[in-house]
Amino acid sequence: MKFISWNIDSLNAAIVGNSVRSELSRQVLLKIGEHDPDAIALQETKLPGDGPGKKHMEFFESHFPNYAIVWNCSVEPARKSYAGTMFLYKKDLDPTVTFPIIGAPSTMDVEGRIITLEFDRFFLSQVYTPNAGENLNRLSERQIWDRKFADYLAELDQQKPVIATGDFNVAHREIDLAHPGTNHHTAGFTDEEREGFTNLLARGFTDTFRYLHGDVTGVYTWWSQRARTSKINNSGWRIDYWLVSNRIADKVIRSEILDSGPRQDHTPILLEIDL
Repeated sequence: MKFISWNIDSLNAAIVGNSVRSELSRQVLLKIGEHDPDAIALQETKLPGDGPGKKHMEFFESHFPNYAIVWNCSVEPARKSYAGTMFLYKKDLDPTVTFPIIGAPSTMDVEGRIITLEFDRFFLSQVYTPNAGENLNRLSERQIWDRKFADYLAELDQQKPVIATGDFNVAHREIDLAHPGTNHHTAGFTDEEREGFTNLLARGFTDTFRYLHGDVTGVYTWWSQRARTSKINNSGWRIDYWLVSNRIADKVIRSEILDSGPRQDHTPILLEIDL
């Protein structure tokens, strides 16, 4: 089976926007479709609480006609048109869909951050992990989230193997970002966040990219939009992952980072696994 995950940073902009960035996002989304994946996980959709609108659905019906669509959106008391996740999956798959509540702090449980698809032999779950904040103002809440989410995936893993993906908002090791020395107190590379990810893996999960590619360097999934030359200079971070239960790691065929051209921010990641 083949899966692709991407933090799209506004589904609305990608589908109905008319800026240069919107067009670049649209091109990436269509290229994802060309891979013909069994499922597509999208994070940071930023849709309103009632989900995609008419124009969004018309786009999917036109360009992804063989896919069913489910979504989880931020609702009150959380911020509107914030965070959010979506799955597109082949209509013949027919999984059981859940929108887990993990007991996260503040409004994190109603920010549309997790969707899980249950199949006969495995779970496919995606997450948009909360950012610790520019001034680390949400770091303590983020640490609670990390523990709760690890507990959740471990509970799934007790039932059947898990495939988990998404924007985890952490560069796990120094080789996962271009400039580790100057970012130790930056959101996404604090000791606390890295420890949270280490603890998640220790619960029985494998980072498939490292499993297949070892300690390769200079390969990232995100480049800051604030620095205009970040992608040209490859000043990136690897913060998007495909994880699998340890017991199915040997089933992974490919775990790759796809090219999104000149578009900065996140790029899609692909997993192919023989289950």
